[in-house]
Amino acid sequence: MADSNDSIPLHTEKIYFGGKEHHVRTRCGSVSVIVYGDQHKPALITYPDLALNHVSCFQGLFFCPEAASLLLHNFCIYHISPPGHELGAAPICPSASARCVDDLADQILEVLNFFGLGAVMCMGVTAGAYILTLFAMKYKKRVIGLILISPLFRAPSWTEWFYNKVMSNLLYFYGMCGLLKELLLQRYFSKEACGNTEVPESDIVQACRRLLDERHGSNVMQFLQAINGRPDLTSGLKRLRCRTLIFVGNSSPFHSEALHMTSKLDRRFSALVEVQACGSMVTEEQPHAMLIPMEYFFMGLDCIDFAI
Repeated sequence: MADSNDSIPLHTEKIYFGGKEHHVRTRCGSVSVIVYGDQHKPALITYPDLALNHVSCFQGLFFCPEAASLLLHNFCIYHISPPGHELGAAPICPSASARCVDDLADQILEVLNFFGLGAVMCMGVTAGAYILTLFAMKYKKRVIGLILISPLFRAPSWTEWFYNKVMSNLLYFYGMCGLLKELLLQRYFSKEACGNTEVPESDIVQACRRLLDERHGSNVMQFLQAINGRPDLTSGLKRLRCRTLIFVGNSSPFHSEALHMTSKLDRRFSALVEVQACGSMVTEEQPHAMLIPMEYFFMGLDCIDFAI
């Protein structure tokens, strides 16, 4: 576990709209955490999907005025990036030891300990949702609730495993090439957002494409390999007692995964919201659809202040 002697805080405010970046040294390497808001408030941690960070995965939600008001009024936000996914990240050395999903979940515990946080609210997208679900299973007393967007929870199907292997090979031989970015954008967004020969791609897809240009292929490949080797979490879901709110776009390639996960959770503690005309990344494509369900979710947990 990290303590103040093991961790190196680095403050850079100028590019994060009032947030501060901390690099927290853990047993499995350094982790970038962007902190927004009053650190005396309850904590909400986020974890993005593959090849994304807080800007490309959660900016749409936090730029939605109503959602930003709800979240920032009631929580201090801690955006955790997968290793090597933060803005301006250097390439991870190819000889660096690979991290598994358990390592990534354990890093979250070290981040919480570094900031002196107790139980936290968690929000994750797809691969990030898997990491946070695993964290909640391993460290039950450190999680108040889970907000999962188009989550993964089973081991990869043969189709997903093959798809991920194709991406891994593209990353190894060509880096963040055009074909790889197209595969990732199809993972994140609906066909409507991605456009076609007659309809141009949406602004959010264009913005995400530009942000993907900043990723290093070796860094993305490490996270991809960890996710492609993930174990099935099904057996632990019934024992998960923290309240869980699941969002999924009806055009997400992980739509059936989210439905199946909901069926395995204890219905007393879970709810599902299906979002129409949306892909996996509801936080970017349809952030307004998250507002009212989150309000009710927080009300049920008594962690919302109505004096906004």
